[in-house]
Amino acid sequence: MLIRHPAPPLQHGDDVVTVAASSALADGEALAQGLQLLESWGLHCRPSAVVGRHWGYLAGIDSERRSDLLPEGPSPLLACARGGWGAARLIEQPMPWQPGWLLGFSDVTALLWSRLAAGFGGNVHGPLLTTLATEPSWSCERLRDLLFGKPVQDLKGTGWGGGSATGPLIVGNLTVATHLLGSRHVPNLNGAILIFEDVGEEPYRIDRMLTHWRLCGALQRVAAIGFGAFQNCNDDDRPDTLRFNLEQVLRERTADLAIPLVADLPLGHRPGNAALPLGQMARLDGQRGQLSLLASAEAPLQPR
Repeated sequence: MLIRHPAPPLQHGDDVVTVAASSALADGEALAQGLQLLESWGLHCRPSAVVGRHWGYLAGIDSERRSDLLPEGPSPLLACARGGWGAARLIEQPMPWQPGWLLGFSDVTALLWSRLAAGFGGNVHGPLLTTLATEPSWSCERLRDLLFGKPVQDLKGTGWGGGSATGPLIVGNLTVATHLLGSRHVPNLNGAILIFEDVGEEPYRIDRMLTHWRLCGALQRVAAIGFGAFQNCNDDDRPDTLRFNLEQVLRERTADLAIPLVADLPLGHRPGNAALPLGQMARLDGQRGQLSLLASAEAPLQPR
């Protein structure tokens, strides 16, 4: 499958649409700070009414949240307000995606992967509007450069060996991505550089999810695997003799794949959430612990 609809670099004056596709947003202060930063880059943030909109724990009924993703008029950047839960509900029915950029992470993984699987580029795994203002300056500058078509720096992690590999980049939250397996919303994984992050999952649950990826043969299809932050994912309540720590689980569930592995990449649920473009060609070096983007254009994905 090819990326049939790449996203052109943003220009000063381009519109930003606020998307609340997941959990309800009660406090608008962090959202306003994120929008203000985008405005300082020369973008125009359209007014929205997502703060306080809710249906139970969701940021509105499904049709309201779905309409955020399908605004009237050109919308070069759809920026997600927050994560939580709810985005996957919106892709039960075919989504008439439009060319442009979509920014977010965590629960937004469902939308990023769905767009990529449908042949749309411009999917950036990166800060949410409510986390953007807390990002360090290097992370904000990286996101701005990426959206405006400028080159970005390599990311440094901890190499776990396996040489190096090149392929299209696919990034997401492990829990959300696992719940997409078997659906039409999983991009082609053949030869991909797969990067995972997560939050609040104990090691046995990480083990269970990675085992599911192995059982369905998905993990065996990728060219390399990287791990970002797994925030609050260790189990400190059990005695040492009755538990595995997070690193032990990640290593044991991937070591026999004989592919490049890198841990501790700066992305995930903590400040320093480096923006990464899904579908772009990348190289993961398991010896140097380095993730590099190879071209400004997004890559065609190989046949399944």
